[in-house]
Amino acid sequence: MCESKHSHFSIQTMMRQEIDLAVEWAAAEGWNPGLHDAECFYAADPEGFLVGKVGCESVVCISVVTYGTGFGFLGFYIVKPEFRGKGYGLSLWNAGMKRLQGRTVGLDGVVAQQENYRKSGFALAYRNVRYQGFGGNKLMPDGDIVELKTIPFNELTAYDQPFFPDDRHAFLKCWIQQKEGSALGVMDNRKLAGYGVIRRCRTGYKIGPLFADTPLYADKLFSALKATVPEEEPVFLDIPEVNPAAVELVKRHNMSVVFETARMYTGIIPDLPVQKIFGVTTFELG
Repeated sequence: MCESKHSHFSIQTMMRQEIDLAVEWAAAEGWNPGLHDAECFYAADPEGFLVGKVGCESVVCISVVTYGTGFGFLGFYIVKPEFRGKGYGLSLWNAGMKRLQGRTVGLDGVVAQQENYRKSGFALAYRNVRYQGFGGNKLMPDGDIVELKTIPFNELTAYDQPFFPDDRHAFLKCWIQQKEGSALGVMDNRKLAGYGVIRRCRTGYKIGPLFADTPLYADKLFSALKATVPEEEPVFLDIPEVNPAAVELVKRHNMSVVFETARMYTGIIPDLPVQKIFGVTTFELG
């Protein structure tokens, strides 16, 4: 029997189906999540999603996903509008940060919350900016571009490792084979020199990640990925603004700014090869 909404506040670990609710709230906030994100988010860390309830009603959520032994990423920090300003968000925030205690923690903060994150010990690393363009592309055959599933998974994880602060193989294994998506690699002398994933979202498609050793390889991957979707469909790419070559890529493809976040960290900011990051994997899980 559910208690009334005037009952006590409790914090619980989300069950798999409850993560769908968090994704729905994210969609309501205009964050445009992927249609199949929840499955891969859960695969990353089944214990990493918390919900706060008043009685039986879910009123606030947060993700505090752990990677390896030293890193965590915070996202999905959403309070239902009618329950804001009552302290429920702060209570869940504190519980989430306690779960990540002792780790370097990253997040992508929306503009309105960045000052609050600074007060909580997060420091700015750089801005991530979402750009929108459109799908469709006429491509000449390119032997450098391959289906990522043809690459041994250990080769992919070895390539991915420098781009992320800790081990994320469980997430990656799901991410590259999700429904309504495509995952491509670019080869240089039979060696992986970049990869990218495109997935169906509530609106259009998102490309992420997009990692490549050179701007040319990034452009090849980007063009091949957007060619997998119809030309009238919106395509989104989240770039680290500190990579000038990524800025040039979105300009070259006539994309326009729609959204921005601040990539922020507690502790020592990870030393990532941002000059090779042309697209962020997700704003929710890093």
